[in-house]
Amino acid sequence: MFQNIVSKIKKNQFLFEELVKRDFKKKYKRTVLGMLWSLISPLMQLLVMSIVFTSFFGRDKPHYTIYLFAGNLTYAFFKDSTTGGMNSLMQNAGIITKINLPKYMFLLSKNVASVINYVLTLLIFFIFALVDGIEFHFSFFMLIYPVLCLILFNIGCGFILSAMFVIFKDIQYLYDIFTLMLMYLSAIFYYTDTYSPQVQKLFYLNPLYTYITYFRQIVINGIIPSWKVHALCLLYAVLALGIGALIYKKYNYKFMYYM
Repeated sequence: MFQNIVSKIKKNQFLFEELVKRDFKKKYKRTVLGMLWSLISPLMQLLVMSIVFTSFFGRDKPHYTIYLFAGNLTYAFFKDSTTGGMNSLMQNAGIITKINLPKYMFLLSKNVASVINYVLTLLIFFIFALVDGIEFHFSFFMLIYPVLCLILFNIGCGFILSAMFVIFKDIQYLYDIFTLMLMYLSAIFYYTDTYSPQVQKLFYLNPLYTYITYFRQIVINGIIPSWKVHALCLLYAVLALGIGALIYKKYNYKFMYYM
C-alpha cells in the first residue's frame, strides 16, 4: 500500500507540489509578517504561558520554560496538522468532484505545510534550549524517532477526521472541545511526578503525552527513554495510520455523495 501511495504521488508530483505551495501560502495570505507568524505565534503563546504558569507550577523546577515549550510545540503541531487534515477534503471539494485524483494527496499536502512550520519553530526551540544552558549531546539525534512517529500519527488522525467531517459536519465543533481537553491531559504546563506511580502510568494512554515526554527526556534530562516508550510511540502511529487508511479504503467511494 505504501509503495502504491508513493507511486501515485510521483505520478502527480507537480500537482502535489502545487498543493503544498498553495496551502502554505494560503495560511499567510494578506498578512504583513507572512511566514514569520509561524515563529512569532508559538513564541507569544510561550511567553504568556510562561508568565502565568511559572508562578504556579515551575518555580522550583529547572528549565521550566523549555519544559513548557516542548509541550506546547508538540501540541501545536498536532493540532495544526490534524485540523488542517480534517478540512482537507471539504476545502478541495471543487477539485475532487471534477477530477479523479487520490484524495489522500490533499491531506498529505496539508501535513507537509504543517511539518514546514513545525521545523521552523523547532529551530527556535533549540536556540531557547541553548540559551537556557542545556548542552547539546548525541542523544538529540534520537528526537528524529518521536518526530517521525508523530508525523505518521497526525496523518492517521487526519485520515479519520477528514472522513468523519465529510459525513458529520458537527465533528469540527466536537474536535475543538476534544483538543482543549487533550491539552489539559497532556501535562503541557504541569508536572506529573506529584501523582502516584499508578496515575503516572495512565498518562501514557494519551499518545500526545507520550511524544511530549520522549522529547522532554531527551532535551532536558539527557536520557533516552525506555523501549516501552519507543514501542508506545510506534504503536500509536501505526494504529492511527492503519485505522485511518482502512476508513479511507472503505468509505472512499461515498465521499462524493456528501460533497
